[in-house]
Amino acid sequence: MKQIPLPITEEAARTFDNFLPGANALAVAHLLALSAPAVPVYLWGASGSGKTHLLHAMVERIHARGLQASWFSAAEPVPWPFDESRALIVIDDCHALDADQQHAAFALFVESATHGVPVLAAGRLPPVDLGVREDLRTRLGWGHVFAVQPLGEAEVRARLRCAADQNGLFLSDEVMDYVLVRFERDLKHLMGLLARLDRFAMTTQRQITVPMLKQMLAEEGA
Repeated sequence: MKQIPLPITEEAARTFDNFLPGANALAVAHLLALSAPAVPVYLWGASGSGKTHLLHAMVERIHARGLQASWFSAAEPVPWPFDESRALIVIDDCHALDADQQHAAFALFVESATHGVPVLAAGRLPPVDLGVREDLRTRLGWGHVFAVQPLGEAEVRARLRCAADQNGLFLSDEVMDYVLVRFERDLKHLMGLLARLDRFAMTTQRQITVPMLKQMLAEEGA
């Protein structure tokens, strides 16, 4: 009889407390000191570098103060209404905004400047390289721009070990070495791999080993 695996989650909430800053200490310090009114902040970096984690961390910080934030991204269809009661406006995935979303994002910048609401945005490219309308590109690059650097190997190991420990999983050094050599060090995808390993181990009632990982990948067709 197979056990029903419980879902593993990357984090109950993405906060500054569970973000490993690595080379991003300056960006983290700036966000922690952010207050309204403030010039816009734009974070850019590769997928999995931690940009969205920092956006969520800022929203959590806002909520902890009893305030609210507005969140928009390329996954959110327009219209994007502006609410002057919000303490923060977040715009994620700026590199993927379509024409209508770019128009809405620029309108949010105009309204935020009028009402003194800070804007925090993120994308995979620096503002100068974004394929967006010029007035929006100018607004995104007008304030503080930070390149978010991916974690080094030691930091990725620490994050994976922490996530495994929180969910009662044991990752041997052999398994960790195999994962880090054969997979990109993108935390988003590594956490997804860890979740699949957890489910597979629960279903097969086996400990996580390299042979078990290979079997799981073979069955997935990876």
